[in-house]
Amino acid sequence: MELKLLWLTTALAFAAQTDAAKLNVVATTTDFAAIAREIGGDKVQVTALAKPAEDPHFIDAKPGFIATLNRADVLIEGGAALEQGWLQPLLQGARNPKISGGAPGHVRGNDGINMLGVPATLDRSRGDIHPDGNPHYLIDPLNAKIVAANIAEAFCKADVKACDAYRANLKAFQEKIDARMLEWQRQMAPHKGASLVAYHDSWPYFAERFGLKIEMFLEPKPGIPPTPAHIASLVQKMREQNVRVILLDAYVNRRQADSVASKTGAVTVPVSHFPGGVKGTEGGYVQLVDYLVNSISQALAGAK
Repeated sequence: MELKLLWLTTALAFAAQTDAAKLNVVATTTDFAAIAREIGGDKVQVTALAKPAEDPHFIDAKPGFIATLNRADVLIEGGAALEQGWLQPLLQGARNPKISGGAPGHVRGNDGINMLGVPATLDRSRGDIHPDGNPHYLIDPLNAKIVAANIAEAFCKADVKACDAYRANLKAFQEKIDARMLEWQRQMAPHKGASLVAYHDSWPYFAERFGLKIEMFLEPKPGIPPTPAHIASLVQKMREQNVRVILLDAYVNRRQADSVASKTGAVTVPVSHFPGGVKGTEGGYVQLVDYLVNSISQALAGAK
């Protein structure tokens, strides 16, 4: 009995030391968390603040997040005002110099990204417009390679001894993206120029990468809930242009999308920007894009 107790105590102590030796990484959303795990491997412990089915603009900032951020060695956020409404108060409460603004451990994923939708002027009458451009850039797989490089650089600064491992993991991830891009492009090629409807303007990077048109939305303006007049106008435009696919984000109430679909003969495709946001995407970033390409290409093929 005493030997078993000694063995258990030793094992627990070793596990605690192993966890303590890992980089403590906090990501705002599960897409950044998934890429951080790819780059960090077994040398990092990653926590995502937002759940995969939550709207990243409006996260319920729990008090426990402050303690999580206080212990972090690296923080990964989207930037471009994606988390503007909830992250900054948490950082102020955490008082962690490792991840404060400008610190080496504070990663803004959009560094080096060619941002789309940067407004010429700020006009609140146009809805919830982001001054630095549309923040939903990570759904373009080539942008994921840039984000992965930003993360690897931060990990190397925080854990110099393991830098070679991080750079090797970065190379493997980027090569994986390049290999899958050939297949994703092949699947989407027959649908180049096809039009789709989305709830929110969160798909321009995906549309540009794969040659789609996503220019009609259930929201009359970004961040403004659908109105009966707007829905009626949308239904008419979809009928006139024969648009028969609606992208439905996991955090959106599907009642209005289903109503529009029933009036236009369209199909709704459950989608997400975040691994775990829809069933079958829990495995990570590449699996998420696999799901999106498969689901959207199948829906467009059926619409034809």
